[in-house]
Amino acid sequence: MGSDSQQSLLDVLRSHSVVDCDTFEIEVPKKLGPFVDCTSNQAIAYGELIRVDGDGNPVHAPLIRDAIHFASSKASTYADATVAELAVEAMMVKLALRIVPYLKGYSHIQTNPKYAYNKQKTIENSKRIVAIFKDLEPTYDSRRVCIKVPSTWEGMHACRELEKQGIATLATTMFCLEQAALATHVGCTYIAPYINELRVHFDEGYVDQHKAFDFCGSAQRYYEKIGSKTQVLPASLTSIREVMKLAGAHHITVAPHLLTKLAETPADPWDGEVGSVFKDRVEEDPNDYSGIIDDESSWRLAFTRSQGGRPEAKNIQAINIFCEKQDALEDLALQK
Repeated sequence: MGSDSQQSLLDVLRSHSVVDCDTFEIEVPKKLGPFVDCTSNQAIAYGELIRVDGDGNPVHAPLIRDAIHFASSKASTYADATVAELAVEAMMVKLALRIVPYLKGYSHIQTNPKYAYNKQKTIENSKRIVAIFKDLEPTYDSRRVCIKVPSTWEGMHACRELEKQGIATLATTMFCLEQAALATHVGCTYIAPYINELRVHFDEGYVDQHKAFDFCGSAQRYYEKIGSKTQVLPASLTSIREVMKLAGAHHITVAPHLLTKLAETPADPWDGEVGSVFKDRVEEDPNDYSGIIDDESSWRLAFTRSQGGRPEAKNIQAINIFCEKQDALEDLALQK
């Protein structure tokens, strides 16, 4: 790799954490990979699918047409989903498969956020996504699919059933320890603490005044203290300074523009923090969550009251935004 002076911040980050890419765009994974996992969601999918080339032509028009054809041909096989919903899932899987050559680990696909409060539909949706991977690429190892599920009571209990069936899960839209405690209790492979509420990526100039660095650090220490297998994978980052503060997280997923900046920024000199979220922390006495993780009403009340209701409000906001993007994706399918 050369001398330390030649290291980039991306090199430094990779020496502390497993680095994943948060994208459906292929060029950065191709240039800066291989990465371990690739994460995604409905917002990322929509942003990629409406992209146009220099002449204003839709880049992914053939992919969208193929996904719609697939959905129409599979309507009887997957009768529990609409053709538009199937087309959206096929679009996301097709985008994910393009990036597989630049990955070592999982491809993450997020369930339909409209099922965030329906355990059974989340399970069915998740199993359908795994099946679509096999339909579209029979040689792909479906054990490398990780299903992202919003961190609701119903969503995380769906994760429990999926993990029992050998399907890896990530509890996403996570903002507090009450969610994190339930996620490890049900056996999620990952959690994704959102450092910034989702709104920051859609409301220009908006700044989250209560970033979740402390929660992220506390969740990782809590998991390590109890011997949990669940890995912490922070997400929703807005700057390379935020990213570098999280060096030392089990995993970290980073958007392409930030990955590019990290690769272009020399590690020396660097005046920002590196790994401060996990360094020099006083030993915490974690709360005992045993009284709520098996009691739905107790957990819901604890979640509602956590930090004065802020995490629950952020979770609801994220689910709403993802539902809007799900609608937009389904409209893409219906317009073709």
